Amino acid sequence: MLKPNEVASIIAQSRPEKPISLPLSLDHSDNICRTTLKGEPQLAADHILHREMKGKLNETVGRVIRQLNLEFVGSMPSSKDSKEASRKNTQNRGWAYQVLMEIALNLAGIESRMVGFSRDEVRKAYEHILYTLKVWEHLERKGGLTASRISVAEAVVKKLINDMKKVMKGAGMVAKMGEEIEKGLEEKNLAASFVSEAKKVIRKNIYYSMGVKGLGKFGNDYAIGLRYLRHLGYAQVSTNPVLAARAYEDDVSLWEDFKEVVKNHPEWQGSPEDFADEIAMEATKTALWPNLAVFRPIALLSKLHHGLVSYQLNPNVAESLEGSLKDALAIYSSAQEFLRNYDSHLLWGYSQDGERGRPNMVFKVAGAYPSSIQITKDLNSLGIGTNNTVTYTVSQEATLIMAAMEGMAAALKMGISPTQVYETNMGGRLESHLRDLEAERLLTEALGKAKDRDKSLRELAQTLGATEELQELSSFKEKVGVVSSYKYLKSLTHPDFVEVIAGARIRGYSKEKASAFLGNLECDIGYAGTLVAQKVYRIFFSQENRARWVSYLEKQFGLAKAQAEEIMDKIDLLPASKRKPNDTYFTLARKNMTNTEFPNHQQSVLEASYQKEFSLSDFEDAILRDHDPKILSRLLKLPDFRKAYELTPELEEKLGRVGIRDDFGERGLEVDEWPTFGSVVKTMREFTDAYNTFR
Repeated sequence: MLKPNEVASIIAQSRPEKPISLPLSLDHSDNICRTTLKGEPQLAADHILHREMKGKLNETVGRVIRQLNLEFVGSMPSSKDSKEASRKNTQNRGWAYQVLMEIALNLAGIESRMVGFSRDEVRKAYEHILYTLKVWEHLERKGGLTASRISVAEAVVKKLINDMKKVMKGAGMVAKMGEEIEKGLEEKNLAASFVSEAKKVIRKNIYYSMGVKGLGKFGNDYAIGLRYLRHLGYAQVSTNPVLAARAYEDDVSLWEDFKEVVKNHPEWQGSPEDFADEIAMEATKTALWPNLAVFRPIALLSKLHHGLVSYQLNPNVAESLEGSLKDALAIYSSAQEFLRNYDSHLLWGYSQDGERGRPNMVFKVAGAYPSSIQITKDLNSLGIGTNNTVTYTVSQEATLIMAAMEGMAAALKMGISPTQVYETNMGGRLESHLRDLEAERLLTEALGKAKDRDKSLRELAQTLGATEELQELSSFKEKVGVVSSYKYLKSLTHPDFVEVIAGARIRGYSKEKASAFLGNLECDIGYAGTLVAQKVYRIFFSQENRARWVSYLEKQFGLAKAQAEEIMDKIDLLPASKRKPNDTYFTLARKNMTNTEFPNHQQSVLEASYQKEFSLSDFEDAILRDHDPKILSRLLKLPDFRKAYELTPELEEKLGRVGIRDDFGERGLEVDEWPTFGSVVKTMREFTDAYNTFR
């Protein structure tokens, strides 16, 4: 008989066959059972997410339960079992529990709506699963639980809850969902109550409501916790060097998977520094492949319109056309090999319609350099989608969307269906940049009037917790920049910052007036990212301009109307790096919009929906909502916002050829200025440092 800690350890450390062998199944239920018992219960559960399963769901789930029930009953613990037999039987029962729980969650989530299952077949299959889970757990308690004092069900539920809590070390929305589910667990029906509580938590979530009502699509700026987000309707995940590193910090089991990769590369052992980029790529793939798998069903259901994984190219070669394409093609080829095998199980027994093995992946191309225009064109011409990132300005985003259009048109001319394309709008980072500039300008001016500027700066730094970093700097300007940064100064209305500004009498003669001025400035800057996103969206996706783009694409590239419309349907604006809930709510749109969120921001959006005055209907197509023109007028006085918001003469001329004319302004960021724009410099430094540290 296994000890209590051994049961939990077996379940926690269970690993699938590597590599999982090609299927030799007899029917759908047999495929699900075989895949489950090879250690892939999530892949097995996702096999039901196919439109050809409609009308067959109850029959298939019933057959799965019959086969797994035989396995479950036959593997109940016995005093005559060897240690290895006990371990294998425990593992199999754990996988049996998990596959039924995962199928139930697929039915509770938005996925079942995408497939088109009827309510009746979903209800019946769900009820059969819950009943079976209760029966199994009762069997465990009846058949020797008192000896081991822990059930396999308990170990499985504990593992699932702990995995949820890993997201952002407990601060993310999925982690909070796990805590809420845990509170509702029934001691004698742990597996069934986990499923029931998870269904409640999913269905009452604001993201589920927005997904069901078609008010917007969402992406995740994090590498773990994705299945629960998929149940909520999330359709995209972004990665970058920072996020890859965090994934290994939050989910240490990734290191165990990566150790298996290392075993296949003995050449790394002698001089790993010579293979740094290759090792970093393989480590990122280890964290990335599960993301491809999670979103694979909805990617196939939508013909690569949803379920995309955004992969960040090596920032050290981001400026190089040749280097970026080489990296992209290597990763893409590797992903294709992985998915060919994966799809053989996921799609076993279904018709051969569709393109199996084609990666549900797009590449994040840093819009920090002029070369990003050609990289975007070339990748899209190959049918490989892009997600332009490090983009903050209307001129960057408009230029790169047009580059993607040209590449997608070239693909269509060759008979290649294009992949979804994203244009990131890093509004939060733009706002942080503008806020830092204004804070630095005001603090510099205030300290210039102080009796002892160095003493005043040291005192403010001490209050904000920046003393240690200041000691490493020599110039006064650098020190002011650090103290003014969002890293330490979280709000312009911080009492000690207000006191310094008020004391210099540069914005009013009292703390109250200085605080009011700083509060209004911060509020204005808080609209900057939304206003940039709104302008880009209107240029391309407003009803009147969308029709102009379809007509332009037809004439410019010799496309059929359906082809031009496919291009327009497969381009989404991607607001990112959010700082507050309204950064999401103000950019909602039914079409051509995917909001990507960090886990802690997701929680803030969720909590905002609990407010008494909140009404989701107020935000339908909010991206087209007009905001106070006085805010825009004040923001345009900030030089870097004007660069971010206005167009260039060249862009105005190009839009004019499409038939889009307006007072766009002509002092926007020029292409040759992209690498030196403040937000670009900060972000590329962060991404490059993170990548090199990860290497």
